[in-house]
Amino acid sequence: MSKYDVIVIGGGPGGYVASIRCAQLGLHTACVEGRETLGGTCLNVGCIPSKALLHASHQLHEAQHNFEKMGLIAKPPSIDWAKMQNYKNETIDANTKGIEFLFKKNKIDHLKGWASIPAPGKVQIDDKIFETENIIIASGSEPSTIPNVEIDEKVIVSSTGALSLSKIPKTMTVIGAGVIGLELGSVYARLGTKVTIIEYLDYITPGMDKEVQKTFLRILKKQGISFVMGAAVQSASKSKSVGTVKYKLNKDDSLHELEGDTILVATGRKPNTNGLGLSKLNMELTERGQIKTDSGWQTNIPSIYAIGDVVEGPMLAHKAEDEGMAVAEQIAGKNGHVNYQVIPSVIYTAPEVASVGLTEQQAKDSDRPIKIGKFMFMGNGRAKANFAADGFVKILADKDSDRILGAHIIGPAAGDLIHELCIAMEFGASAQDVALTCHAHPTYSEAVREAALACGSGAIHA
Repeated sequence: MSKYDVIVIGGGPGGYVASIRCAQLGLHTACVEGRETLGGTCLNVGCIPSKALLHASHQLHEAQHNFEKMGLIAKPPSIDWAKMQNYKNETIDANTKGIEFLFKKNKIDHLKGWASIPAPGKVQIDDKIFETENIIIASGSEPSTIPNVEIDEKVIVSSTGALSLSKIPKTMTVIGAGVIGLELGSVYARLGTKVTIIEYLDYITPGMDKEVQKTFLRILKKQGISFVMGAAVQSASKSKSVGTVKYKLNKDDSLHELEGDTILVATGRKPNTNGLGLSKLNMELTERGQIKTDSGWQTNIPSIYAIGDVVEGPMLAHKAEDEGMAVAEQIAGKNGHVNYQVIPSVIYTAPEVASVGLTEQQAKDSDRPIKIGKFMFMGNGRAKANFAADGFVKILADKDSDRILGAHIIGPAAGDLIHELCIAMEFGASAQDVALTCHAHPTYSEAVREAALACGSGAIHA
């Protein structure tokens, strides 16, 4: 029987980061993962493979639409789907091997199999019992679905199936206009698929700043993606190789049907806690099936902790990573901390969309007086040179103190640019602090500075 200081259940972003940090802090650590490879959903069937396909499809778009403008004259490239899939898989393999190397480097035991917790201080894998002082549950999430929609991963697919289709479909119906639906929908739209997205709400990407929502929707429509808004999906079925979605419009209850070679169900994700034995442990859960934790990520059972997608908060890999580092610090007797007010979110379409902190509506609802600085990428020289002038940077600052409260970017490299404002918010900086910081020219980051200037006396290039 093996004895550990910590056993982490789950080798995804939260789990593997927690394992590494625990080991770095001198704790004898093991990590249990049921998949053949480490990295969890994000690395194997989520963030990384989707970004590979987004990158490939964006390069195709550039070749089709912008190469000739730059004097690059060539035949439009054809798509070898098998090679594109191979590129995606090689990207995954390189990253999973990287985590395996880090485990060996930090002397972390990688226990393969599906874990359960028969009792506090014990983790079971098949018929083996491992003893430990502490357990961290980082088992992640899985795709959720809706009634009367059965996923077969062939015609009616989840995000997992959408990443590995046998061929590029001629038509695709996407259920859900959230991050997953928009990212994967945009991949296939750029590969030549006719994409239609059905959304229950009257707007896309719930929780996003409304001004960004409107601009984002306009750009996606311009790219050829069709939308059916305010529609409640009733069912999805397949006949041979074609799927049919039946939906009802909320405004008049009228029934409609839409066929597609592929139906992508992108209706969110749910905590993956099946098989862990939580009910036998009498572990407290929320109404949504998430594990309840205190401020130190400890469950109602001493020495059992939970992080990432299985607990409350946004289901984001980097949020899980932060919690993984913090809970390791906590177990080691240090002061682990996560600033939940400064966790960015990014949608990796073209253009990218990124945000952190308060939206304009949230600020108004709190009755907090604010000022808004906004700068269009149309005024940014680098963006215009790169055919990437759609979108803007928007900064919200406290009217009296000038402290940055939130930021929203739609445009080129938004996912990278947002971190300047994350750091500013983490250190309590003002918009003027950003505005008076020299930014290299010509860069996309100048748009951030201009938006900060617009919070004061005004942007220069607007």
